[in-house]
Amino acid sequence: MVQITFKQNPVTLPGHEVKAGDQAPAFTVLANDLSPVTLQDSAGKARLISVVPSLDTGVCSLQTKRFEQEAASFGENVEVLTISADLPFAQKRWVAENGTEGITTLSDHRDLSFGDAYGVSMQELRLLARSIFVIDANDKVAYVEYVPEGTDHPDYDKAIEAVKGLTN
Repeated sequence: MVQITFKQNPVTLPGHEVKAGDQAPAFTVLANDLSPVTLQDSAGKARLISVVPSLDTGVCSLQTKRFEQEAASFGENVEVLTISADLPFAQKRWVAENGTEGITTLSDHRDLSFGDAYGVSMQELRLLARSIFVIDANDKVAYVEYVPEGTDHPDYDKAIEAVKGLTN
């Protein structure tokens, strides 16, 4: 079981810990227009899934912008998804304010479908724990990082290296 803290306080992450080599769990989240989005909507592509507690915080905003900057270098066979429990309306506003059109922001606020399937729902806060999942075109998990302290940055270089390893 993954153990993390958020602002130095332990949080409970119910659900399944996902590991490299696992089949990627299915999930349903919401696009900014409230339409449902599933893992299968990007079938046949590699996916970098960047999970953040809230786009409206400094580290989450920087994490999302960093992966957006890298997205063009990944090529057209890679989808970069940022998932949070923010409302789709807040995500849409954030994207407009930050000009981050090279990635897709998705909301898990309705059911915590992604959070529960990937073991990143912080039970005490109803937010998602900062984490990274790289999934190959065959829906196998290639890389996972559960960031131990929720206010810290992920290891960007390792995540980027994992994506590029799938596309070379």
